[in-house]
Amino acid sequence: MPDDEQGGEPGAASEGSREREARRIAAVRRYDILGIPPDGAFDRIAALAGRLFDAPMATVTIVDSDRVWFKAAYGLEGATQTGREACLSTSAILSDTPLVIPDTHRDALTRAHPMVAGPAGIRFYAAAPITTPDGHRLGAVDVLDTRPRRIRPEQAAALTDLATLVMDQLELRLSALRMLRRERELLEVARAARDRAEQDQARTAAFAAALQSSLLPPALPHVPGLQAACHYTTASIHDIGGDFYDIFPLGTDRWAFCLGDVSGRGTTAAALTSMIRHNLRCTALLEPDPHTVLETLNSALLADPAADVHLCTLIFGTFVPDPAGGFVITLAGGGHPPAYHLRPARRGLRARAEPMHLSGGMLLGVLAEAPIASRTFRLAPGEALLLHSDGLTASRTSHGAEFDEKSLAAHLTHHAATSTAPHAAAIIEDLTALLATFPVGPADDVALLALSATLPGADGTAAGASGTTHTSGPRPQDRA
Repeated sequence: MPDDEQGGEPGAASEGSREREARRIAAVRRYDILGIPPDGAFDRIAALAGRLFDAPMATVTIVDSDRVWFKAAYGLEGATQTGREACLSTSAILSDTPLVIPDTHRDALTRAHPMVAGPAGIRFYAAAPITTPDGHRLGAVDVLDTRPRRIRPEQAAALTDLATLVMDQLELRLSALRMLRRERELLEVARAARDRAEQDQARTAAFAAALQSSLLPPALPHVPGLQAACHYTTASIHDIGGDFYDIFPLGTDRWAFCLGDVSGRGTTAAALTSMIRHNLRCTALLEPDPHTVLETLNSALLADPAADVHLCTLIFGTFVPDPAGGFVITLAGGGHPPAYHLRPARRGLRARAEPMHLSGGMLLGVLAEAPIASRTFRLAPGEALLLHSDGLTASRTSHGAEFDEKSLAAHLTHHAATSTAPHAAAIIEDLTALLATFPVGPADDVALLALSATLPGADGTAAGASGTTHTSGPRPQDRA
């Protein structure tokens, strides 16, 4: 049965017509074709219809609820829309077959129509409905002339083909619109997922920073005659590193310090770091010899054979004031990179940065009888000591060269040679500036701890610490 055929009781037929018209209007809305700019494809179809019929006017129309939209208007310059009652297309959509009116003056449907009786003076009209695959007639391809005429059957068939081409264009456009909408939906989903991921990363970074900060001393103690400075650079702002340092008092005129690197990352590294710092602080209060302190720590790391492997490289030291000025320092090490003793030029000796090798020291947490090396030396006024983790000496410079222990020794020697007296804060500032020049940042977390013995004051007494630095930040690309 045709889409607009009526039957049965008049009331039921009227209600059925309204329902069918509502479904048709819904189909018009589905194709989202109303009120959009002209489409060249429709213009070509209207022009082809005009030439095919040798007619002065041809249109492609879409019939809305209260008006008719001209999607193409061949021979009708400026025509964009009109009321439904003023357009013959309203009649063309009432049937699935082409509507052909050879002489509008002799047809009861059209003789009083505004397009026939009015200034347009249309005497010939032929139209084929634009029909959707599910049977809704959206509008028509129309041919109009101001003189009566007859058409051949093949021309009517051609007009139907042109209406089908319009429908094909509408389907292609609808498919493109659906694809575009789907892409937009996917983009929105991806954007929302990215926003959630960024929020999760921000929360993770905040948690990691807070936990990392809890594993480092919030401030360095004030030691008369000593300047201390430290720095930490994490390899990832979203994870917890395994490097740590500490300085703490052991009683009157005696202090301890350490710098180490534990195995693993994340919460495992955090738990291990916390255990090691607690063990060192407790043991050092009871055992005056740093060598014994590290032996006790090694035993603690091996105490639970069922636990995960707990490994650590470490330099641990104690220092006491030297009556001659400066401090006497005792170092003990287990498999950690060497500390550096910076000395300025004096009494004919050149400035130098001497590596304090603790030969024979072994990684802690591997063997019960792990060898631990130690040595004692004097840190004279105007001299400095630097401890570092291996993230510093496993990086690449801006020239692509490896910044190894030899490079670090040369860099520190230059610093000592250009300083009247190496200060801890200046050493840390210098190395922090160096880290910023590495194009991809350090290869691993970097922990730095510097100690310097201050020069005596004018009255010959040891001056207090002039200040400390304590910073923590991500690699250059993370900051960007």
